Amino acid sequence: MNGTPKFSKVLSEGDIKIMVRDLADRIRKDYDGAPILLIGVLKGAFVFMTDLMRELRMDVEIDFVRLSSYGKNRHSSGTVTLLKDISRDIRGKHVLIVEEIIDSGRSLKFLYERLIQSEPASLEIVTLLDKAQKRVVHVPVKYVGRKVDDQFLIGYGLDLEERERNLREVLTLSYPN
Repeated sequence: MNGTPKFSKVLSEGDIKIMVRDLADRIRKDYDGAPILLIGVLKGAFVFMTDLMRELRMDVEIDFVRLSSYGKNRHSSGTVTLLKDISRDIRGKHVLIVEEIIDSGRSLKFLYERLIQSEPASLEIVTLLDKAQKRVVHVPVKYVGRKVDDQFLIGYGLDLEERERNLREVLTLSYPN
């Protein structure tokens, strides 16, 4: 990649707030007051998860996992490694996996299959962004904020080599030829 990177806005801070509020409304309606456990996929999902749990306005517990399939690369290696597991028993609980973006689905499938073995009362997935055309494995994603094209995105938890997560909007990154 040569040249100076070009950034283009994909989602504004306002767009994101509306998407998060809409997702929270759907989740709150579906769970009808039942407590839920949000499991955020570190590192990227923590920003989305924070905003989502504030909008839920219901009984919510949280936990985190950390998976790796990218390392320092911009493309998945295809091998998923569990770096941090959940710290609580999820048996009989309503669990919602929170992810900021889904592309190939490999990491999420790995996590979903691992968690379903612990016999939660229910297990669903919520994502802010979905690169559905990049999917190479099926994952049952119930709540999607927005489908996006296959492009490299940064901001709102999405990183560029561990930087840019703190941006309040989502930008696409490209390098001119």
